[in-house]
Amino acid sequence: MIYLQLFWSFFQIGLFSIGGGYAAMPFIQAQVVELHHWLEMTEFTDLVTIAEMTPGPISINSATFVGTRIAGFWGALTATLGCIAPSILIVSILAFVYFHFKDMVVVKEVLKSLHPAVIALIASAGFTIFVYALFGENGFSANEINWIAAGVFGFALILLEKFKIDPIKVMILCGIVNTAVSFI
Repeated sequence: MIYLQLFWSFFQIGLFSIGGGYAAMPFIQAQVVELHHWLEMTEFTDLVTIAEMTPGPISINSATFVGTRIAGFWGALTATLGCIAPSILIVSILAFVYFHFKDMVVVKEVLKSLHPAVIALIASAGFTIFVYALFGENGFSANEINWIAAGVFGFALILLEKFKIDPIKVMILCGIVNTAVSFI
C-alpha cells in the first residue's frame, strides 16, 4: 500500500508541477508534509537543501529521498518512477503536437500565458522556505525572528547578486558560516 501511495503522490507532483523543480516545491510540501506526514517541516527544508545541492532535477531528487526514507530502495524507485512517468507521457504528446502545430498563433499564446503561473509557483516555494527559515513554523513574528538565518540570507544574496559568486561556493560558505556561528 505504501508503494502505491508513494507512486500516486509523486505522480501527482510530476503531473501538476509545471515549471521545473522549484515550482514543484509547494506540491511536494503539500503531499509529503501536510497530507501524508512522511516528513516534518524541518526535514522538508533539509530535503530542499539536499535536493538543490545534489546533481539532477530537484523533484526527482526529492522523490528518491522521500521514497528511501519511507520504504527503502523500492520506495525510492517507486516514488522516482511516479515522479517521471507524467513527464515522459506529457513530453511525448507535446513534442508530437508542437512539431505539427508550432506555427499556430493559439499554440504560441498558450505557451506565453503559462509564464506568469510558473513564476508564481517558484515565488511561492521560495517565499515559504524564506518564511520558515526566518520565523520558524509559527509564521511572521518579530519576536521569534532567526537573526542568524537573516544574516546568512543577506550575506548569500549579496554574494550572489553583487559579486556573482558561484551558487555552489555560496552554499558551502553559508554552511560553514552557519556551523561556525552555531558553535559560538
